[in-house]
Amino acid sequence: MQTVRSALAAAAICIGGPALAQDTAKGAELFQIHCATCHGIEAGGQGPMASVLLVKPADLTRLQESNDGVFPTERVIRRIDGRDPLVSHGSPMPVYGYFFEGEDASIKTPSGQPVLTSRAIVDLLGYLQSLQSSNEG
Repeated sequence: MQTVRSALAAAAICIGGPALAQDTAKGAELFQIHCATCHGIEAGGQGPMASVLLVKPADLTRLQESNDGVFPTERVIRRIDGRDPLVSHGSPMPVYGYFFEGEDASIKTPSGQPVLTSRAIVDLLGYLQSLQSSNEG
């Protein structure tokens, strides 16, 4: 019965359920706990662990700029949840993957395509998107 309810809930989200609002403050908190060690407190890629990684962490404040002005929603989600593994981390991204599991949520890409992920990743994505506006000009 639980499996049927989960399937119906996921279908409702994907078919046209209301989009969940992103909690940018919760995303900022998650970022500071799980991401700032490598990406830096300001998300510019200069965290204290950056020097020991094989590949320098990305400047997460310039994701939109480096993607022709469009925030790469699906690519970011797939990197965080491990569907697009990042070999430089020595394991699927993120190292703290289980912290981002939980309540299913759907978010739309700029093209309108819904992507199913977790509530925590939706919030983290909201925070990362908020960092992009400071670079527009």
